[in-house]
Amino acid sequence: MGILYVVATPIGNLEDITLRALRILKEVDLILCEDTRTTKKLLERYNIGTKTLSYHQHSDETKVNQVISLIGEGKNLALVTDAGTPGISDPGGVLIAAALRAGVHIESVPGPSALTAAISVAGVPLDKFLFLGFLPHKKGRQTLLKKIAESEYPVILYESVHRINKLLAELLELERSRLNSLGGGYQVILFRELTKKFETVYRGTVEEVKNQLKPEETKGEFVVIITKNLKLPPKADRPMAEKT
Repeated sequence: MGILYVVATPIGNLEDITLRALRILKEVDLILCEDTRTTKKLLERYNIGTKTLSYHQHSDETKVNQVISLIGEGKNLALVTDAGTPGISDPGGVLIAAALRAGVHIESVPGPSALTAAISVAGVPLDKFLFLGFLPHKKGRQTLLKKIAESEYPVILYESVHRINKLLAELLELERSRLNSLGGGYQVILFRELTKKFETVYRGTVEEVKNQLKPEETKGEFVVIITKNLKLPPKADRPMAEKT
């Protein structure tokens, strides 16, 4: 039986990949990709010619069984996501669970994650926190917003370009409502385009961050850290143009 490697890949800057990850991607028989076009850019950068196969959130049980069969035949496979570590707010978790049930040996090849990248430069106590990943578009969203309001720990979540302004408006509403059972307002750290050319960090109250975020800057995906009644470092880190 082969091995399934769970390989972390850059969240933006293609230089953020480990030597071990590059070796594994060269040596495996097949790379499972969330989007083969995205992974191709990374592979071309490092002259890796390994074949790819798509595996994403819409892949059904047939695709999972296909992958398990390939490993059963002795092939070594690498699972990657578009950016970061598979299994963290990512469909790879379904495949990994199925592989474990089938007795497949799985190895982690750790590396970049938007979650840990944000935590490392947040500048607030995060030895304990609640991570919610991407909030649902509709069903269940209010339930998770209530968890934010009631949490005694800082909350970290991901948000898309399409809903970042909606989230900030919802947080303002939570501040005004009785859902905020622990009292007080929120402090927010908003990370945009981490490790990319236009990386920007916004810090302040919800209203301050909402005012800082210009319409032309609501692009890419965001990492949001929500705390209560904490004094944050200076307001905003502007884009770092030297990043590539």
